[in-house]
Amino acid sequence: MQSRSPHVISFQHEDTGPMVERVRVAILGASGYTGAELVRLLSRHPRVTLAALTANRKAGQALAQVFPHLGGLDLPVLSSVEAVDWAGIDFVFCALPHGTTQALLRDLLDGPHGGRLRIADLSADFRLRDPEVYAQWYGHAHQAVDLQKEAVYGLTERNRTALKTARLVAVPGCYPTSAQLPLSPLLAAGLIETDPLIIDAKSGASGAGREAREGSLHCEVSEGVHAYGIGGTHRHTPEIEQELSLAAGRPVRVTFTPHLMPMNRGILSTIYVRLTEGTTVDALRDHLAATYAGEPFVRVVSASEAVHTRHVRGSNHVLIGVHADRSPGRAILVCAEDNLVKGASGQAIQDMNVMLGFEETLGLGQAPLFP
Repeated sequence: MQSRSPHVISFQHEDTGPMVERVRVAILGASGYTGAELVRLLSRHPRVTLAALTANRKAGQALAQVFPHLGGLDLPVLSSVEAVDWAGIDFVFCALPHGTTQALLRDLLDGPHGGRLRIADLSADFRLRDPEVYAQWYGHAHQAVDLQKEAVYGLTERNRTALKTARLVAVPGCYPTSAQLPLSPLLAAGLIETDPLIIDAKSGASGAGREAREGSLHCEVSEGVHAYGIGGTHRHTPEIEQELSLAAGRPVRVTFTPHLMPMNRGILSTIYVRLTEGTTVDALRDHLAATYAGEPFVRVVSASEAVHTRHVRGSNHVLIGVHADRSPGRAILVCAEDNLVKGASGQAIQDMNVMLGFEETLGLGQAPLFP
């Protein structure tokens, strides 16, 4: 295999003059919500040049025609995937629909430029380690099983070491991120029982993507809330169970129910757990606070603070609250994230920064938007 070090080009800052090395990035699926977030965040990344943006159905258009809020940026015209000059690309963000990336990324990494490309895939195509589990939940056989075995799961806070040498990273799902960040450290430390684990999660409508669907229409979403994927049928369930089982060191099953909320973005997961014998709620909070003390994007709040999605909106930040239940021996964990940032595009950029040896916070320093 060829060296995986990115090919870099130098650019000069207009104000300061010094030359800085930049990687040339392609975003596949730039016309979706996660693609637009990648563009918004990477446009301010000091080590990135956006070299290619694809959107097959909108090829030939300027991105400003699709997303007017990005109109002030100097960006390449949207193209088809087939039109990308891979010789001029160092890093790829794949924001294509589930099921569409397996053969594409396999052929790309097996091709003449695959030896030096690094990829962060935001779909679910490489998150599940067992091909049979993937086929069960997604309805077809995996088309790149060998590549699936190679992929590194991209929850940065837990897999930072493996990310440094990864060629392909499977960016976690939005719901699984909000479940794992509070639960994984507690399971690994044996502070909570593996049963029951009840995850009541609520998401903004952007989590369903930008494609026109009846269930995403304003009149279907506004002024109401509803559960879906009831009974563990949501496709994020096996991803959550896979990663929590790894953390616990034994099989874990969860009761996971997602809800659609009348808001654009954000996820709030309220999680009900049972403490192991001799453990206190304060011990849970202290352990999570110690676990994330050096993390730039995860903060454990005090017992008196409430966690709100509005306090992370537009940012890569995650807030975790720990509260005592009125029933002895039980606790309630609350986790808030922006599903389009830490739940997708921001997490992917955080992964890229680790993969390429950049400062982990580059391009992700935006404070949350409020109100």
